Amino acid sequence: MDVEIRPSAGVAPFRFGMPFGEAMDIARDLGATVSHQAGAEQPPGQYVLTLEDSWLHFVLFFPEDRALASVELGRFRKEDADINVTFDGLDVFRTPSEELVEQIEERGHEVEYDDYGTYLLPELKTAFANNSSYEYPTDDEGDPLYFDYVLVTTRPVR
Repeated sequence: MDVEIRPSAGVAPFRFGMPFGEAMDIARDLGATVSHQAGAEQPPGQYVLTLEDSWLHFVLFFPEDRALASVELGRFRKEDADINVTFDGLDVFRTPSEELVEQIEERGHEVEYDDYGTYLLPELKTAFANNSSYEYPTDDEGDPLYFDYVLVTTRPVR
């Protein structure tokens, strides 16, 4: 499965402004398991979509107007998963995070680092982080090797 991160547009196959029902139809077509907070069967709310064959997670945020406003993407847990998540042609979850940040900057994007360990691309309303407790691959010092989370939103990330 190929998943392209497109700031200001969404995360394929989910587009910003997409109605809730259309997003749930896509989730069903993907074979995703959908979970949500109790009592949030309809927006507003957040909806976690899990592709169980790879454990790739999409978290879709629908505000009061019921149109998709943000997508979080959590890294797959199966290292051999046939999942390719790209941003500007770069492999987001298989390129070491330090290299990925350098490559993003080389493409002319401003990258800021916040106090919470998140790399922000303010002009693109996108953020990358290593914030999972899951045992992803680590470097020689025990730090996460890859990003495990991406947020793409219609709102400021600062």
